[in-house]
Amino acid sequence: MRPLKGIRVLDLSRVLAGPWCTQLLADLGAEVIKVERPGSGDDTRHWGPPWHGEGDRRVAAYFLSCNRGKKSAAIDFARPEGAALVRKLAGQADVVVENFKVGGLGKFGLDAAKLRAANPRLIYASITGFGQDGPYADRAGYDFIIQGMGGMMSVTGLPDGEPGGGPMRAGVAIADLFTGMYACAAILASLYAREKTGEGATIDMALFDTQLAVMANQASNTLISGKDPPRQGNTHPNIVPYQPFEAADQPIIIAVGNDRQFARLADICGHREWVGDERFASNGARVANRSDMVSLVADVIRERPAAEWLDQLEAAGIPAGPINLVTQALSDIQAQHRQMVRTIAGTPLVGSPVRLDGHRADSDLPPPALGEHTDEVLSGLLNGDELAGLRASGVIG
Repeated sequence: MRPLKGIRVLDLSRVLAGPWCTQLLADLGAEVIKVERPGSGDDTRHWGPPWHGEGDRRVAAYFLSCNRGKKSAAIDFARPEGAALVRKLAGQADVVVENFKVGGLGKFGLDAAKLRAANPRLIYASITGFGQDGPYADRAGYDFIIQGMGGMMSVTGLPDGEPGGGPMRAGVAIADLFTGMYACAAILASLYAREKTGEGATIDMALFDTQLAVMANQASNTLISGKDPPRQGNTHPNIVPYQPFEAADQPIIIAVGNDRQFARLADICGHREWVGDERFASNGARVANRSDMVSLVADVIRERPAAEWLDQLEAAGIPAGPINLVTQALSDIQAQHRQMVRTIAGTPLVGSPVRLDGHRADSDLPPPALGEHTDEVLSGLLNGDELAGLRASGVIG
């Protein structure tokens, strides 16, 4: 399934938010040309260990995570000849994605205004830390900083006063990843609008804006209550019981989402009287009496092994599951059935989660070697002698 077949994306981004966006576009069928600096390329090529490959083909696992399906053209657009080449490529592109600091590409003639003037159908997506305007616009934006500034760390981690308590970042760069996803959605909407208007668009995506948006129910709780939500570790601010419990051999997560599920939990725990107890009769009551409720459930769950509880919980239709290590998650029978781990040209990768009409929306091109497709990408613009001359001068690689 390649719904974006025929769409050409010029990827001037690096690290994670931009590459995550363009990888999804590649999975959906777009031709993605990743422009990288000759000799070094995307910074994440060097963010190892761990490494994959040997010698000139050695690349960090981090780079592999977000560059599937792309072609790499090594062009130094800090030099006039290189910038001219990139402008020509933009003239043939449907989409440009970049994540330089505000105004950073203007000095090379690669800003939205110049490229869209030359190609009015172009969709130009900029991803920055804080957006194209505002008092923070000139600041660099890094995921860790954005998680702190955007409130995520204030609700992640154990409460103050508990061992290990304090603000905690998420284990993956969620501000980068969500911004990449939102940027992709904006690009797809712009492509749809272009079919009706013939005009491209300029997209302004900010990690900070995205982090505020994905605070979701926590932000809404704050707006409605006027109070900052506390860090609660692995408990839920609005639902009880909804957290890990220690079984006899290992922890499991039990996630009771409504009163019907709670009644079934009470039954399999052998305590039907919980349902008639006014402290626990509704979710609101259970939230108000969280400590009492959690203590009672915990006392029962620790009596038997995790596997027994998980079987019973599944049979009762109560959401529950183990806390897997990453190796366990990747080798889970469900992950295997859904073919979420792939090997492309000898490179192990996590595949796309998108399914369209029962087919995977997933590129079959492996993450590219630096400059692997330079000649292919530029062959329509330059002849062999011109390519050789620019390579000798270091403009391309």
